[in-house]
Amino acid sequence: MPRHLMHMSDAAAAALRAALKRLRTELEVPQDFPAHVLAAAEAAAAAPRLPDKDATDLPLFTIDPPDSKDLDQAMYLERRSGGGFRVHYAIADVAAFVAPGGALDAEAHERVETLYLPDGKVPLHPPAISEGAASLLPDRTVPALLWQHDLDSHGEVVHSHVSRALVRSRAKLDYEGVQQDVDAGTAEEPVALLRDIGGLREAVEVARGGISVTLPDQEITLAGETFRLSYRAPLPVEGWNEQISLMTGMAAARMMLDSGTGILRTQKTAKPDVVTRVRAVAGVLGIDWPHHVSYADLVRRLDPRDQKHAAFLSEATAMLLKAEYTSFRDHRLPEHTIHAAIAAPYTHCTAPLRRLIDRYTGELCVAACAGQAPPDWVLTALYGLPCDMARGKGSRADRRSVDLAEAAVLKNRVGEFFDAAVINTDKEAGRPREGMLHLADPAVLGRATSRADLRLGESVRAELKRADPEHPGQDKVLFSVP
Repeated sequence: MPRHLMHMSDAAAAALRAALKRLRTELEVPQDFPAHVLAAAEAAAAAPRLPDKDATDLPLFTIDPPDSKDLDQAMYLERRSGGGFRVHYAIADVAAFVAPGGALDAEAHERVETLYLPDGKVPLHPPAISEGAASLLPDRTVPALLWQHDLDSHGEVVHSHVSRALVRSRAKLDYEGVQQDVDAGTAEEPVALLRDIGGLREAVEVARGGISVTLPDQEITLAGETFRLSYRAPLPVEGWNEQISLMTGMAAARMMLDSGTGILRTQKTAKPDVVTRVRAVAGVLGIDWPHHVSYADLVRRLDPRDQKHAAFLSEATAMLLKAEYTSFRDHRLPEHTIHAAIAAPYTHCTAPLRRLIDRYTGELCVAACAGQAPPDWVLTALYGLPCDMARGKGSRADRRSVDLAEAAVLKNRVGEFFDAAVINTDKEAGRPREGMLHLADPAVLGRATSRADLRLGESVRAELKRADPEHPGQDKVLFSVP
């Protein structure tokens, strides 16, 4: 499911301090790292496992938000002689610092993933690792898993390989700066090629039947006593950058399938009744979805800057695109190996500083390329990793953050009536008089109860009964339909 990041101004965060504290309590967010874990991080940062291969001559660069310090990926793009492209893609080598069974490893298995909350992130690894020794910050020599993808002139991958290497990023770039330079024609060729390669990979994705959905980030600000929500639409460069990561995830999945041991991110095609419900949501929001148009084609036509389109994408992906992790070994391949949205086998492997499982998939791919058996610590954990990842709280944190922000925006309007549309009901759970509404203005979602059964797609006039950022649980916003 695509991320729906919520940012918050300092003034808004200060006004909502108690609500944000309650949110962390509800989610059972980990507190500061224990002293013994911090000590282990400092020791590991001072003595990592270094590879023999030296690739510090590659002028790699990173593209991230300006304030990011946990840099998982760096790249260098070039043209191949005879046509096509070569992508050098370095991924932080967390396994060079985290000893299997040690304090850092145990803590990472408890945390599972980095959490992004409106008042700050909760990292997977201590900053000495995630923002220091393992991060691909500029002008530092660090160990990495260095991928090389050779592409033909159409953007199709003809060969991929990964091995350990020492790397050294030359520049920390940000999305807005790269977009401006590319648009102005002033970007250096290795950076400008991201548009060419990303565009070709997007075309390959369309031909494959895949779907990429990027929702706009939201920001809540405070003006006087009124909270306001604004949206930041994704830039094209963010999509191009994502294509490099997706390409690597597909290459990694293929390597693991060929080697007979691995962990895939799988997703089945939605059942027809679910698709029918999603079509009803589109109709409610005024989105034209002809029956001859596939969901993938529809998504490509939508503009995430449009609040109704963003609402549809958020609800539709939650209903349609439920993915899971699937482990296998000894060539006993799972029955289902495809990620439906990507329309290919796929795995997570490009964000090991922020996601537990990527450290393991990286090891599996390095071993496969070297023609070696995976390390015992990887095989021991293999079948337990899907359960570990299921404990992750990232999706819940995203949703609860949006709930809190929407409650803040509406908190001074309790008792008012709003025009709304029913975009989901709890009929299947035996509660046909409960469901989810989408307001036209402001464009927010809220839970609702009704005196009569709610019907998917109907327009209603709803009274706001509660808008309390500090209300426990997800029903911070509650409407009543007469």
